[in-house]
Amino acid sequence: MDIFSLNNKLSNNSNKILISSYKSKLGLIFIGAVNEGICLVEFHDRVHLEKTLLKLAQTLNTQFVEEENEHILKLKEELDLYFNQKLQKFTIPLVLTGTDFQQKVFQALLEIPFGKTTTYKQQAIKLGDVKAIRAVATANGLNKIAIVVPCHRIIGSDGSMIGYAGGIHRKEALLKLENALNQTELTLF
Repeated sequence: MDIFSLNNKLSNNSNKILISSYKSKLGLIFIGAVNEGICLVEFHDRVHLEKTLLKLAQTLNTQFVEEENEHILKLKEELDLYFNQKLQKFTIPLVLTGTDFQQKVFQALLEIPFGKTTTYKQQAIKLGDVKAIRAVATANGLNKIAIVVPCHRIIGSDGSMIGYAGGIHRKEALLKLENALNQTELTLF
């Protein structure tokens, strides 16, 4: 996908999302940053990537520019450490976009420890409304900062691999990398 062709669909302005690519063990990842921090970490073949990118650019009133800043460089270092099992918690500043509820869901995702998993139901309970399971699942699907905001740590109540826009094979690989999976059971946070 040519991210920069999306600029034709956006209004002209001087704000920028700096975009760079990172070659991970699980495939090419787009990293986006603004002055305040990282706003995008997505696999290049993510489901509905163009829609996600357009929404992000419209929300932040920006254009895409191929360039790196200190946030992108730092995240690439942290991703190298993560994929080599030498980093369990990212320290890079984040710019989370979404409704107030989505922001709460993203913050709850950030609280799931490395090597642990949880369910949509447990996440809804943590947010104070067990009936909000579908809303929680929808918000997880709108996460634009894969791996760093660890939506891959959400599993089905029965332990099944469900709902990962980057692909179930990547979700399983990330959980294996974090030792959150073993062959007979999943640990629930």
